[in-house]
Amino acid sequence: MIRFGPSGIPLSCKGRTLRDGIEDVHNLGLTAMEVQLVRVNVLPRPAGEEEIGQTPRGLPDELVVEIQRKADRKEARIENLDEEIEPGDILVSLTSGLARDYGELKELGTIAREMDIELSLHTPYYMDLAGTDQLAQKSIDSIRWGGLLADAMGATVVATYLGLYGDLEPKEALRRIAENVKGLRDAYRRHKVHAKLGLETSGRKEVVGGLDEILALTKAIKGVVPVLNFAHVHAREGGLLKRPEDFAAVIEKVEKATGGHVHTHFTGVEHEGGSELRYTPIKKGDLRFEPLAECLLDHDYDLTLVSSSPLLEHDAMYMKVILERVLAKKLVKVPHVPFKKGEAR
Repeated sequence: MIRFGPSGIPLSCKGRTLRDGIEDVHNLGLTAMEVQLVRVNVLPRPAGEEEIGQTPRGLPDELVVEIQRKADRKEARIENLDEEIEPGDILVSLTSGLARDYGELKELGTIAREMDIELSLHTPYYMDLAGTDQLAQKSIDSIRWGGLLADAMGATVVATYLGLYGDLEPKEALRRIAENVKGLRDAYRRHKVHAKLGLETSGRKEVVGGLDEILALTKAIKGVVPVLNFAHVHAREGGLLKRPEDFAAVIEKVEKATGGHVHTHFTGVEHEGGSELRYTPIKKGDLRFEPLAECLLDHDYDLTLVSSSPLLEHDAMYMKVILERVLAKKLVKVPHVPFKKGEAR
């Protein structure tokens, strides 16, 4: 099955809530939507008396992502949302604006399923999983908390970038990243997060995430999947994706690593010297969708195409229309059989 949808709330959507976005995606005839966790700001506060004995997941009008608790003069970070709140606890709430509370996230997930919309979630775009400083810890927290939100609304994938090489040798950067990704994978399992942690290919040489690096990481860390950004692979490989067979070669590599469903992003892109410069509308970049459409129709892929184009839903719908046009051409194309003299017409 092929699904199309925008990376975020459609630009044409009159309302700006997640609920508005889901309903608008459905009304546009699209079947996927990526939820953007653009900013991850938290607000710590003491637990109120009336909250003692309750769980973070059950608190109304708040998205509590962890409890900070002092025990034996040490401060512990409790990630279990079903842990009962105790006197003296500090509750850390996410001020993301995605939803009022976990109850609303669950409700939005139900609405999306009823409308046959596949939800995914993307963490903030600037990440650093190779570092050891405060930014690295913030990145780890963002991915961990993103998993809690994704699970509440039944999202399939939490997509994330990995960060810069910086002053590190590629091998050392990958070693540090692998260690942090394993820890995140274990946290997802510990908290029974059903969404897969997805590592997205990057489009710039200074950013960790070449296709081979992503495939190596996902092969080494079970339960983690690659997220294929066609524009990034195209840019990083100097304009690689031109023919249907070029797309097929890349998809098949990723498909083997996922065991089936492939989560992807598509947009136009300007690139130079093996690095992405900027996203463009699909019609303006040299990464054409028609060859990918032909590839998709020639193979039985289970694939989600998220439009990360500046035109968002417009280009998601454009891709869907192109796929339908290519299919129509294939259906009406009948091999020419020469007429022989004496045969009935």
